[in-house]
Amino acid sequence: MFRPLPLYVGLRYTRAKRRNHFISFISAVSVLGIGLGVAALITVISVMNGFELELRARILGMVAHATVSGVGEDFVQWPHAVEEAKRNPEVTGAAPFVEREVMLQGVRQSGAIIRGVLPEREPEVSEVSGKVVEGEWDSLRPGEFNILLGRELALFAGAEVGDTVMVLAPMARSTPTGLLPVMRRFNVTGIFEAGMQDYDRGYAIVHMTDAQKLLRMGEGVTGVRLKLTDMFRAWDVARDLADRLGGFYRVRDWTREHANFFRAIQTEKVVMFVILSLIVAVAAFNLVSTLVMLVTDKQADIAILRTLGMTPGTIMGTFIVQGVLVGVVGITFGLVLGVVLAENISNVMRFIESTFGFQLMPAEIYYISDLPSDVRPKQIAAIAAIAFLFASIATIYPAWRAARTQPAEALRYE
Repeated sequence: MFRPLPLYVGLRYTRAKRRNHFISFISAVSVLGIGLGVAALITVISVMNGFELELRARILGMVAHATVSGVGEDFVQWPHAVEEAKRNPEVTGAAPFVEREVMLQGVRQSGAIIRGVLPEREPEVSEVSGKVVEGEWDSLRPGEFNILLGRELALFAGAEVGDTVMVLAPMARSTPTGLLPVMRRFNVTGIFEAGMQDYDRGYAIVHMTDAQKLLRMGEGVTGVRLKLTDMFRAWDVARDLADRLGGFYRVRDWTREHANFFRAIQTEKVVMFVILSLIVAVAAFNLVSTLVMLVTDKQADIAILRTLGMTPGTIMGTFIVQGVLVGVVGITFGLVLGVVLAENISNVMRFIESTFGFQLMPAEIYYISDLPSDVRPKQIAAIAAIAFLFASIATIYPAWRAARTQPAEALRYE
């Protein structure tokens, strides 16, 4: 069977027993270092992917994939917009909503965003109906002026289920005694918990009819919210709907509403990837010292091979093969360890907590008290490719030094 000479000799050197056991030890350390670096990079990136997915799910549990709203005036033609939206096979749900900033008065005052929804249609575009932890979602009935508060908002305002709160709208009404603020008393019939500070602290939900009466909007709404089969197509689908409706409409999607948030997460992932890649690079370049020592140990063998006619290029290829093989073993070890650790990171965290008797992420402090993980094959392939590149580069100098060995000088003292 034909095998290239550098590959054959390099593999034989790799399998051969070392005269110097210290070189074997350094080789093992290099393999372990590369493996641990790759495993750490896979685990950290997978956990950050998991947090991103978890936060995205919580955000999309409260906001729709896309929103089409009026510009400077109420959206009166919303029934036609909902009907038109549902004709698109990419749209799985459409629902009108009313949204406005108000002042909420309980035991204490607090600013809030009041959202008026149709309880029977809202589950089509959000998951807020499943996040009610006290009271009932079905308590939102037209004309009864019931309200659901975010948990943090309820705590701050000092309101509980069964209490009443005063909602003051940002407008005034004319009376014989002068201008008075528009206000209405609402019954607290439920508390929801979205798992995101922005929504739990700042949102209150009422029936859309009650919101229209409070804000004096008549039959108008703020806009129509859409849920799609592919959330990454939100902007295109919403823009197409606005074009078909005619007139001027404001189009927003979930990526633009939270652009800074997701951009910050993406930036953090890139920075962590670069930092941990440097750890892999440091571990990979330990191969330099390993191969330099190996070249020194094999001076006589190199000289004999040169006298038998092996060219400097072949010598260089031999030691590149050996270094790359060590790198591949380390990368393979790291990939297996990293994937296993990333897939079981929650179990590992629970084991550490039970062993040392403390909580890494207490539920009373953190909204996400577990470590989510999302292993993505493309990222693993990129990590393996980068580690392989580092390992390959690390072999060049020792292999070049071996190729420069002069047979006479190497055999002088043999």
